[in-house]
Amino acid sequence: MTMAPTPLMPAILPVTPAPELPIRLIALDIDGTIIGDDHEIAKRTMTAVRGAMERDVAVSLVTGRMVSSAMRFAQDLGLTGPIVGYQGGLIRAMPLPGSRRLGKLLLHTPLPAESARAILGWTRAHGLDPHVNHLERFILRADDPKADDYSAFMGAHAELVPDLLAAIDHPVTKVLAVGEPPIPTEVAPLARAEFAGRADVTISHPRFLEFVAPGVSKGRAIRWLARRLRIPLGATLAIGDQ
Repeated sequence: MTMAPTPLMPAILPVTPAPELPIRLIALDIDGTIIGDDHEIAKRTMTAVRGAMERDVAVSLVTGRMVSSAMRFAQDLGLTGPIVGYQGGLIRAMPLPGSRRLGKLLLHTPLPAESARAILGWTRAHGLDPHVNHLERFILRADDPKADDYSAFMGAHAELVPDLLAAIDHPVTKVLAVGEPPIPTEVAPLARAEFAGRADVTISHPRFLEFVAPGVSKGRAIRWLARRLRIPLGATLAIGDQ
């Protein structure tokens, strides 16, 4: 006998939807997926993406990067669909052709300032060097010796501040903590236990431990995209290196 769900016994939802063909939405990661160490998109990748779009398949980038950092790859591919940044913490529409502005902000789920400040202290105590992202701002401590390297990787100039902790005076989109492998991977389970209910923790790279608001994930963002486009989740294909 099947019992009706109650507040104490919520409805059990399927983790994976039944697959449906043809595929109507493709969600692409960037680093390690459509680009390698040279940060260039291969011609065969461009051909495949454009071929899918010619068949009326929607294509969006879904990345841990800030949207402004992802924009050039979306433009190189000729994409028109929204860009998902910060592991799903922020979604923007593509800008209008010829516009120098970023696209319209469609969804933003920031991390509370109190949690972000606690993450800074915790990651430093565990041998990591934290950075802060808010919308399209990339914030580092002023004496960070690798500021230029991070700016080159992100494709955006870092904002340098004398006191990173004091700079967090409102909710922020993401905290990224950098460390030499295998430290980020080793401390990730500890971080998830420490910040359960306050932040979700992701390993996006062997050197990067990322903290976003509770519930934020690429999976949630892809569900949002599918609902917006009225495409069944089972007709969605997500491609990444993790």
